Amino acid sequence: MDMPTVALNNGYSIPLVGLGTSPMLGRPCIRAVSTALRNGYRLIDTATKYSNELSVGMGITASAVPRNDIVIQTKLAGGDQGFDEAINAAKDSGRRLGIDHLDIYLIHWPCPSLGKTVESWKALLTLVDEGYVRVAGVSNFKRHHLQLLYDETGRWPALNQIQCSPALQRTELREFMAEKGIHTQAWHPTGSKEGLLGDPSIIRLARKYGKSPTQIALKWAVTHGISVVPKSSHEGRQIENADLFDFEYDSDDLAALAALDRGEPAARDSDIDEEF
Repeated sequence: MDMPTVALNNGYSIPLVGLGTSPMLGRPCIRAVSTALRNGYRLIDTATKYSNELSVGMGITASAVPRNDIVIQTKLAGGDQGFDEAINAAKDSGRRLGIDHLDIYLIHWPCPSLGKTVESWKALLTLVDEGYVRVAGVSNFKRHHLQLLYDETGRWPALNQIQCSPALQRTELREFMAEKGIHTQAWHPTGSKEGLLGDPSIIRLARKYGKSPTQIALKWAVTHGISVVPKSSHEGRQIENADLFDFEYDSDDLAALAALDRGEPAARDSDIDEEF
């Protein structure tokens, strides 16, 4: 597949569509990663918290796709926050994945109760400066979390992976991030848990363009320059999730999709929700 890419603020480019791997484990995970790569995926998303980095690494090896052609993205667990802890956790992730560097490394959740976000961010920047990590970023960070990192280090994350879909458009946060050169990547980009895929507007657009409701939701994201990492272990759905670039929304379509936004209060609140 011919996958469009987006350039991050350090010049590194990533595909607009990647494979999410939570909650895949063991052989199903190995098969899913290998199948996706053989079918043209080049961005694989995992995390220490998913407990599948070893399986993801085995899937990458099984695919026979050259390592340098793949963007491998993983995340620092809340329980590994802190400067020395984050350095060690990154190296442990690399060992489990079977790779000698991490392309993208994200702080998974800000976990404000720990008070270690800035220490963890400084560790990620050190890993970038040393060449072990290409891109330092975060996940589930709100505006004030991002501002704190910049105020303490003078450096913005290159990427923030957030809960984002037509049901949760996070417009104000995305606008702030765009001003600061922070790329938006969406987790749960289909909005299925919010019942988005059965919405009449989504169904109408699916019929209009001959696409699935999932493709309609994912197309909203990539239309706005948001990269997505939908998860699927099914080969057909993996191919479908990446088949988004042969149609374009018109202004009426975009207006209908904009009306589906449930607002910031409907998203998970990372000032309260913490994962370790």
